[in-house]
Amino acid sequence: MNLTHEDDPPDEISRIEAQIEELAEVSERCRKIILFSKTAVAGGVVLLLLMVLGLFGSSQVVAIGSIAVVLGGIVSLGSNISTLQQTMAAMSAAEALRSDLIGRIDLRVVSDKKF
Repeated sequence: MNLTHEDDPPDEISRIEAQIEELAEVSERCRKIILFSKTAVAGGVVLLLLMVLGLFGSSQVVAIGSIAVVLGGIVSLGSNISTLQQTMAAMSAAEALRSDLIGRIDLRVVSDKKF
């Protein structure tokens, strides 16, 4: 993201803050999906374990279903962890750019004196 002399820093800062908010929403969705994926993997493993121990009965459909849940949970978990890492890196970069832009602005101190 390069700034040209025509870019207005406050507008650019506002745009970056909107981007950071979007990235925060993406990261929150990823965290929720990661939690769901971990729960699905754990549930599938418990169901398989109960079947192996003979406490749930032995149905091929349930076994295949629980294996599918475990595998789907693992795939979803890996994908969302990767997405979360990329999103967090993008947020850090955007926050650094925002800080840099704020540092470039010539801010004035406003006093409390009344004229």
